[in-house]
Amino acid sequence: MTGKRAGVETRDPSIGLDDVRDRSASKPREPHRRKETRRMKRLALIVLLLCTPALAHDASRPELNSWFDHLASGKGLCCSFADGMALSDVDWESANGHYRVRLDGQWIDVPDDAVITEPNRAGRTMVWPMKSPLGTSIRCFMPGSMT
Repeated sequence: MTGKRAGVETRDPSIGLDDVRDRSASKPREPHRRKETRRMKRLALIVLLLCTPALAHDASRPELNSWFDHLASGKGLCCSFADGMALSDVDWESANGHYRVRLDGQWIDVPDDAVITEPNRAGRTMVWPMKSPLGTSIRCFMPGSMT
């Protein structure tokens, strides 16, 4: 045990020298910490740039930007938590009033409350998937014309 008396550190004589630890050895050096922080920031930036999905709506139709920003299903705003993507007609289907979509080679049932009920101004079938460690869920789904 150590104690302080009048600015002088004292050591309990019952503790051997091997038990006394140099406190400065447990603190990381300041330049090392800054270097590690810079490395982590670079890694985060690279991951962010590589994992940013493509935007679902057509940039040549800016009049739809506001519509996409306010698009919602029973699960809430579509673009607030997930990025949408357009689907080919072969990657979605409807049966008995329910939808399912094929993402990453597997079919996923679309919950009824994820279906957008307003008219599809974009014209394409779109889905807003949310991926998690438990799998992929559908936040929003907007059927197209199935032509």
